[in-house]
Amino acid sequence: MLLSLGFASFWLAALRQHWRRSREVRRPSALELGIGFVTDFLDTLGVGSFATTASLFRAAKLVPDRVLPGTMNVGHVLPTALQALIYIAAIDVDVVTLVAMIAASMLGAYFGAGWVARSSERAVRVGVGCALLAAALLILARLLELLPAGSDAQGLSGIWLGAGVLGNFVLGALMTLGIGLYAPCMILVALLGMNPRTAFPIMMGSCAFLMLIAGPRFVRSESYAPRPALGLALGGLPGVWIAAKLVREMDLTTVRWLVLIVVTWTAASLLYAALRPRHSQVGAS
Repeated sequence: MLLSLGFASFWLAALRQHWRRSREVRRPSALELGIGFVTDFLDTLGVGSFATTASLFRAAKLVPDRVLPGTMNVGHVLPTALQALIYIAAIDVDVVTLVAMIAASMLGAYFGAGWVARSSERAVRVGVGCALLAAALLILARLLELLPAGSDAQGLSGIWLGAGVLGNFVLGALMTLGIGLYAPCMILVALLGMNPRTAFPIMMGSCAFLMLIAGPRFVRSESYAPRPALGLALGGLPGVWIAAKLVREMDLTTVRWLVLIVVTWTAASLLYAALRPRHSQVGAS
């Protein structure tokens, strides 16, 4: 909670400095707020927010591809922190496992954010496109019930804890490229033999804390779009609250199929934009 308040204060100060230097409109549009609400509502249900946010932003041409990862990593910080508080309080998980895996994701995000912030637009397009294709395959595998079911264990020890820490370090680094951590974290938890329900506090806690590490790096380097990111935050907080309070059980199969189609299309469009001849990319967003 203190880290979230600290980030909010830091970001607000950075926004004030940015607005003093520029003449752009400060208030997020209804569309930007709506995207924040919908994506974080679905995020709270375990669908994930990065793939849907990237798809909606690109469809509406709201955010240039170059700053898309930073915008998502900054804008979703506060809604994801709220999710983490809700799920850590609601689901039992071994404290050592939880803390170790969250810390590993934060370390991975620290190194990943520095690389993404310095990368070219083409590199970001290729990275996000490949990441989204990987997410699409994970969603498809989950829908076809090809993933391991897991067990009833609520924690890890020994070599299995080490494997979980290493896996979450990699996932934390990949998240700064725009790939959501939820689906791969669910798979990691199941592969390690834990109860799949324990993935919720681990993955949401990991996302919340790693974005608190990665977010300021994107803000300092100005590798994000301030107004759309603010729309994600302001629209996402009520989306999380409503989803957590009103939706206890919901059949998300249809939603996940739709997300799969949209994610695949977005990944293909990003890779096409990155790989087509350079002269044809003039003016691309």
